[in-house]
Order: sequence, then structure tokens, then C-alpha cells
Amino acid sequence: MDNSAPHASFNDQQEFIDSGVLDLRHLLTVFQRRLALFIAVAMIVFALVVVITFQLTPLYRANTQLIIDPRQEQVIDLNQVLSGLTPDTAVVESEVQIIKSRSLAGKVVDELNLTDDPDFNPNMVKLEGFALWKHDVGSMVGNLFSALLPKDERAENLTAEEQTAAVRDGAISELLRILNVRRSGLTYVISLNVESPDPRKAATIVNTIADKYLVDQLESKFEATQRANEWLEERLSSLRAEVQAAERAVEIYRAQEGLLNAEGSSLTEQQIAELTGSAIILRSELAEKQARLNTVDKQIRSGRGEDVSAVLDSSVITDLRRQQSEVTRRQGELQSRYGARHPEILKVQSELTDIESQIQQQIQRIVSSLRGEVSVARQRVASLESDIAGLTKKLTSNNSALVRLRELERDAAASRTLYESFLDRFKQTSQQQSLLEADARIISKASAPIFPSFPNKVLILFLGIVAAAGAGGGAVFVAESLDRGLHTSSDVEHDLNIPCLASLAKIDKLEANESPADYVMNRPLSSFSEGLRTMRAALLYAKGQQSGKSHIVAITSALPGEGKTSMALALARVSAMMGTRTLVIDADIRRRMLTINADLTPEIGLVDIVSGNVPVEKAIVADKQRGLDVLPLSERKENLTLDLFGMPAMQTMLEGLKRKYDFIIIDTAPALPVADTRVLATLMDSVVLLVRWRKTPREIAKSALEALLRVHAPVAGVALTQVDLAAQHSYGYGYGYNSYYKNYRKYYSD
Repeated sequence: MDNSAPHASFNDQQEFIDSGVLDLRHLLTVFQRRLALFIAVAMIVFALVVVITFQLTPLYRANTQLIIDPRQEQVIDLNQVLSGLTPDTAVVESEVQIIKSRSLAGKVVDELNLTDDPDFNPNMVKLEGFALWKHDVGSMVGNLFSALLPKDERAENLTAEEQTAAVRDGAISELLRILNVRRSGLTYVISLNVESPDPRKAATIVNTIADKYLVDQLESKFEATQRANEWLEERLSSLRAEVQAAERAVEIYRAQEGLLNAEGSSLTEQQIAELTGSAIILRSELAEKQARLNTVDKQIRSGRGEDVSAVLDSSVITDLRRQQSEVTRRQGELQSRYGARHPEILKVQSELTDIESQIQQQIQRIVSSLRGEVSVARQRVASLESDIAGLTKKLTSNNSALVRLRELERDAAASRTLYESFLDRFKQTSQQQSLLEADARIISKASAPIFPSFPNKVLILFLGIVAAAGAGGGAVFVAESLDRGLHTSSDVEHDLNIPCLASLAKIDKLEANESPADYVMNRPLSSFSEGLRTMRAALLYAKGQQSGKSHIVAITSALPGEGKTSMALALARVSAMMGTRTLVIDADIRRRMLTINADLTPEIGLVDIVSGNVPVEKAIVADKQRGLDVLPLSERKENLTLDLFGMPAMQTMLEGLKRKYDFIIIDTAPALPVADTRVLATLMDSVVLLVRWRKTPREIAKSALEALLRVHAPVAGVALTQVDLAAQHSYGYGYGYNSYYKNYRKYYSD
């Protein structure tokens, strides 16, 4: 039988489903068929939320805001002993942790005496009603577990002080539990809030925490400053003594070595400096005078006496030279007027001779004076150099002593500098004690809240609705996941990869002693009968099936109780009612259910015929439905262990029956537990596997199908039995036979 066409149609359909176009409709159908479960689970969850919500104790939240002040107030320009906080992220988060510390919480507990508050001390609570019952049950369970666990003898033998400390520690833990401290975004603001059943108590606690935090900051700064002052004062005493000793050592050594200072340097250094300066001046003067003397001597020796006045720059010689020039001019005038032997000329010549004599005398006096000056200058220079040499020798000796002196001076200077810095710091810290301020300030104090912050009933109820819907959806999902049955033809074709021939409706009402086979006779236009006709048409008129040729079909199932026998007899009667020569054979040799359902008590049956004892005609019995014959099974149990269906006689019998009947239906045993069915299936033209709607697990149906296919049985398809057609349409994907059941059910007369 060619099954390619049904498979191709199914693949096209499945691809359309998998494309996701109608996934929403599929989810809607799942929700519709599980609506009762969804509503039940959702109502239970929502009811629990409502009950719990209205039993919750209202809590009031009080809020206080602090700010870490980034502005550092500087009344005086001093470095603080305990520096102000730098308001970066790490510092602000650190302050948040300080506020949440057990140390600060302990101070608040002590300040407000919270150990006597029932909200913080469970021993102070007076239990009544449900709370008392809950406590008793909890104690009983706790005692039970305590009996199983090793006892802590130390916990049982606490002293009164230890018990008080334990109560205080519990109050601190409870305070930290209800305290919420967080930074507001990226700002310097820190928000503190406390929740309590008493609004005034909540405001008091959170304001006290803020105040204690600021006081704690001031105390820490004051203590740090006080410790610094005490240490500085002690250190100053020792430093003062060190400075005095160092300076005394410097002066003693200076006096011993004669290293007297004047204006920052030693006297020897000053004398050398002064003499060196004088010597430089004298050497310059000596060089100048020596140069003038050398120049005059050179000019005199070269006979250029006329240049001496220019070298010596003497005013007397200059005047004589001017007179000499004037007389020479007159001499020239007189010679041109009177001649060389005129008395006036002789007189002029005598004047010239006298002037030249004066010039030479003046030059001699100047040269002599220069030589004297050079000699004196040379002696003065020699004397100064001698003095400088002596002082230099003395300075060399002093410098050796200065090495030690400078070392002592450095020690004294270092001690003095350290002492002065400590002294300045001591004065600063002394002034700081009166200028201490906290690095934070309160910008918003808490007031007693009017409305409770918890529970937010509207929000909780809304979330309860969401949780109820989620729980209902989860229940639907779990139910769908655990539902391993087959529901629609699409499920059959998708999971088993084989066509679904028909969905056989479940018969809701049967008359007394009425079987499904009788039902099709009494209600031939029912949906159940129509399903059988659909299956018959799928078998007889499928593609590849030769028209007019006899057809043998085996009806089997995976497990017992799936309606196999009833469907085989009912199908046979429907076929006979349609005018087809039909034979139904009971091949379930272990149970004979078809023979029993047909109300037959034969003496001769199928086993006798296959064994070769009697001809087939003697075993065939006419059914009460005209046109239908039945080949029953007798009650004989012998030969049941033989391979009856594997005998040649079985195949011969079937070939003979095909010549007489158009449609032969064989009721077989279930395919999984009985091997005879798989042997018989190889002799069929078609095999139909019946699967009970929603009951038969998919894995079982798949195993039965694989068992048949392993022996190459011609499996035509699967038929769903006992189908609730009214409910099956909810498993459809919005199209197909199942989804339109409400539209076509008027064609049936159930």
C-alpha cells in the first residue's frame, strides 16, 4: 500500500504548524482545554495570597537623610590630625558600613533601652491565640531536633552577665535587620530608614541612629586630637633637651678651635678676602705704573722724546710743547722777513733752546718719580702677598676644624627644625580641639509616618494575581508535559510518522446489554459510525488500492483494553451495512473476545480450520447483521503453543476467503505482548493499530508500531478510539477536522 500521499500531506501540515504562524492559537487551545485546572490552581494561590496579606502586621517606615559634606571648613589654615572625609564613592560606602556596624547599633540599643522592648527582645513578648500555638509547635519541633543533635553545655550554663550580653546582642541583630542604609544614587546623601509596627518608635530609632553617628564622628576626632596632643607634648620635652645639648656643643667647639664668626663667615676668611681684594688693586696699580715707566724709557732710548708728554700726560710738558710751537712759528716768520742772522732770530733760537732744556729736565723728574712709585707699589704687593699666605695657612688649619663644627651645626639645626615643627603642630592641635566638626550633617529628620509602608496590599494583591496566573500556567504546563497520550491526528502523524485513519468517538450512553457493535446498527448515522466509515474508506480507497479487489485488514492494538475487539466487530457491521461482502475473523486465540461479543458459542473455529480438521465453510457463522459472516474461535485450548498463523494452511485459507468476500477484518491480540499478531500481520493487506485517545502513552504506541514494522507488516495507519470529540477539538491548531467539530456535529444523530 502506498502511504506517500498521506505522509506528504502531513508533512505540509506539520511544516505549517512548525512555522510558528499559529503558535498563539495553539497556546490558546491548550489554555482552553486546561481552563478548569488553571482556574483551580490560580484561585488557590490567590486565596492564599489574600489570607496571608491580611494577616501581615503593618509596618511603618521612618526615613532620615544625612549628607557627607564635601566642603571643608577652614577657619585656620591647619592640617587636621584626623583629616576630613574625601566624599568619593569608596568613602561614602565606607560610611554606610559604619552606620550599619554593630558598635553603633549597640550604642543605640543602650540609649533607647531596646532590650526591654518586646519588638527587640523575644522574651518580653506575650503570646496569645495563633501566635502561642505557633510558638508551641515551633518549640516542640525545636526540642525534637535538639534531642537528635549534641547538646551545647556552655549554652545551658550561661551566667547572668552572659545572658544579658546575649539579649543585647539579639537586640542589636534585630535593629540591624530592620535598619536599611543606602547611598542615594551617586550623591553624597545617605538615607536611613527603619520599619516598625509603631510609627513613633520607628522615627525615634532612626533619628537616634543618625545622632549617634554624628556624635561618633566627633568623639573619634576628639580622641584622635587628644592623643596627638599628649604625644606631642611628651615628644616636645625630649626634643627641647636635644636642641639645647646640640647648640651647646656647637658653641663649646667653636670657642675651643677659635672659629669666631662675623656676618656668617669666619674672621680669617674675611681678612683673606679683604687682603686679596687690596692685593688685586695694588697689582693693577703696579702693572699700570710699570707699563708707563717702560713706555717712557723706550721712547727716550729711541730718541722720541717728543712723545713722552703724550705717554706721561703731563700738563707742564704740554705747556712747554705749546710754547715751543709758538716760538718755532715766530722763528719761521722772522726768518722769512729778516734772514738767518737777524738778532731777533737768534733771540728766538735762544728761547727754543731754553724751552727744550726745561722739557728734558721735566721728563727726567717724571721718570724718576715713576721709578719711585713702581718700587713702592712692588713692596706693598709683596707685603700683602705675605700676609695673605700667612692667613691662608691659618685658614687651612681652621677648615679642618670646620668639618667637625659644621657637623655639629647640622645636628643642631636638624634638632631645632624638628623641635620647631613639633612645637607648631602642638599649637595647631591645641587650637583644633575647639574647632572640631562632624564630616556629615542631618538634612532631613524623620517624623512619625502616618501610613504603613508594609504591606502594600494593592501591590501584593496585584503580584498575587500575577503569581496565581503563573501558578495556573505552570500547572497547565506540568499537566501538558505529563500528558503522554495521543490526542489528534496531527499528534499521531507527528509522533509516530504514520497517517491517522480515523478518530472513533466515545459512546457516552449504551442501552442495557448493548455493545458498540450493536450501537452502530441502532444508530448508523452517529459520529461513532461515521468514524468507522471513515476508517473503512481510508483502507479500501487509499491511493494504490486496486478497486474491486478483496482486502484483508488486521485490527490490533498496543495494549489490552483499547477497544480493539469492539472496533473490529463494529467496523465489520458498518461495512456489511454498506453492502460489502464482509467477514470478521476472531484471531485472538487466547481470549476469544470477538466470539464472546458476537454472542457465539461455536464448536468449530479458526484453530480447527488452520489445523486441517474441518473445512472453513463449517466454521463460518452468519451475524445478525445481514451481509456479515463471522469466523469465531472455539473454546479448545490445545495447539495454542503451535505457530498456527505461520502455517501454510493459514495463508491458503485467507486466499480462499478473499475470493468469496470483499472485505475481511481480523481481530488480533495486542501487538506488544503476543508474538502471534506480528506473524499474522505479515499475511495482511493492511494493518490498523488502535490507540486509545489520551490513555495510551506515545512511547507504548511507538513501540508497538516499531514491532510491526520490524516484521515488515503493511501498517496502513493508526485509529484513535474512545475519543471525546467535543473535547478533542481543543487539541487542534485552529484548522482541520478536530477544530470544527461543533460545526459538523449536526450531521450526526448520537
